[in-house]
Amino acid sequence: MTTISTLFLLAGLLLFISVLASTISARLGLPLLLLFLAVGMLAGEDGPGGILFSDFFTANLIAQLALAVILLDGGLRTDSRSFRVALKPAAVLATWGVIATVALLGVFATWFLEVDWRLGLLLAAIVGSTDAAAVFALLRNSGVRLSERVKSTLEIESGSNDPMAILLVTVLVEILLHPERAGFVAFSVLLLKQAGIGLVFGFAGGKILAWLLRRLNLAEGLYALLILSGGLLIVGAANLLDGSGLLAVYIAGVIVGNRRSHATEHVLRVMDGLAWLAQAGMFVVLGLLVTPSHLAEYTWEALAMALFLMLVARPIAVALGLLPFRYSRNEVAFVSWVGLRGAVPVVLAIFPVVMGVPDSKLLFDVAFSVVLLSLLVQGATIPAAARLLKVELPPTDEPRDRREFWVGEEAALPMFEYRVTAGSLAEGRHPDDLAAEYAEGEVRCIAVVRLGRLLDMAPDLRLRPEDSAWFIAPEAAAERLARTFGSAAHDIGRNTSFFGEFAVAPDCLAGDLAAAYGFALAPEEEGRRLDEVLIARLGRPAVVGDRIGIGGFVLVVRAMGNAGQIASVGLKCPLPGVSDVAE
Repeated sequence: MTTISTLFLLAGLLLFISVLASTISARLGLPLLLLFLAVGMLAGEDGPGGILFSDFFTANLIAQLALAVILLDGGLRTDSRSFRVALKPAAVLATWGVIATVALLGVFATWFLEVDWRLGLLLAAIVGSTDAAAVFALLRNSGVRLSERVKSTLEIESGSNDPMAILLVTVLVEILLHPERAGFVAFSVLLLKQAGIGLVFGFAGGKILAWLLRRLNLAEGLYALLILSGGLLIVGAANLLDGSGLLAVYIAGVIVGNRRSHATEHVLRVMDGLAWLAQAGMFVVLGLLVTPSHLAEYTWEALAMALFLMLVARPIAVALGLLPFRYSRNEVAFVSWVGLRGAVPVVLAIFPVVMGVPDSKLLFDVAFSVVLLSLLVQGATIPAAARLLKVELPPTDEPRDRREFWVGEEAALPMFEYRVTAGSLAEGRHPDDLAAEYAEGEVRCIAVVRLGRLLDMAPDLRLRPEDSAWFIAPEAAAERLARTFGSAAHDIGRNTSFFGEFAVAPDCLAGDLAAAYGFALAPEEEGRRLDEVLIARLGRPAVVGDRIGIGGFVLVVRAMGNAGQIASVGLKCPLPGVSDVAE
């Protein structure tokens, strides 16, 4: 009993310290996952904690379970519309990108570390894929608003490249231990089996879970447990048939998350906490597993591997993979830089240790060091890289909170909370006056809270700064309402700088706009709609922030409709003395 109590005490203490450490993450500018790792390392045998932990099997089990939870949560929060703009390029990066990265890094590792080429390729395969846990966590908590194309490419790639990485590691371990069994045919069959079974189980399991979520009437807390248990069933079933369980659970999450029902909000709220628990627990355990003094033995080797991976192998693989999709140079550079390594490489590095591959401890220590450097260098510089490469969109005014009140099996009333900003258009006005600016009955204020107290909606009520107002409104009106409650002067300044001085209807004739502002178009473009000209010149599906230069002027996509069509176009006029603006 004492042993169990001690274990509970240690586990609770480590997680408690990890959560408290998250409060200083933003102040230090460090990725939160790195702090979780640091807590584990400090608690380990070389740190003040002095805990001796070297059970690779248990660590692998915990990490696999945590990755399943993290990928399920990531899938639940992935908008299916992102597949419209990023599925093909992300699929290329998840396959070709991993292979190219491993090939380049493997050659370098073989030469630099002076090891057998099979061991060099195995080390490259271990760190060759991006990590979903790191990408999801850092992109969504970096405070940076990225273009939909870039963000979706990174998230879908990281959520779907595990099968290729696992396959490469499995094949290379097999070549090292049983070279007579390895072959191209076996390699191809294993790849198709991993991806195929993962896709089938993910799609079928997601459909079943989404149907159950709509049909069952459970206590609120049980909906998330239903999805979590279903996700683990999908992982286990796919893995037992030699498929990719991690790919399957990600696909299942995407399907469940995009078939909203009365239980979706409960699931997302609980899964958010479970995903954070999984990340904290996994990185603390991995931190316990490593011995910092051993890492110091391979400092220069790991540094060289990390630099070659970040500055040579990953950029070349991404540039070649995205070449057919007409990404801009800055987008390619940012996608290359945010090739974050995290828990997956460490978990893959455990495989050779468990399988008894010679020199596998060298692989583990170097892989762990590469992960540390990736989180420290790449993870901490995401906001700076986004600003430097100009892939960051200006922040938008958004509701402070949003809820859904379900009134039927497929009918919900969206509710939004807004905080009144001093100097905003909402200050000094009655909430019903704001609602009256929309179609009758479309927007309604249901509550106003001041200093924590609910106010009576009396005729003489006037909104003050820091008041909170709750509105029932359609999703399409949420952003416009947010602008009413935000700082109008700040909003105008930042949007003019990025999107241009004028908003233009996308269905206007491009020739009419060209005649009005005096820029030249190709003869075949003059009779076409403005959005058609934009899409033709871009050569890819449009997203907010896409731009083309025409004779010094710049046309910028300001907003997209729900069906994927361009809803608004911004026009930036040339600066004095500037005759042309690059795309």
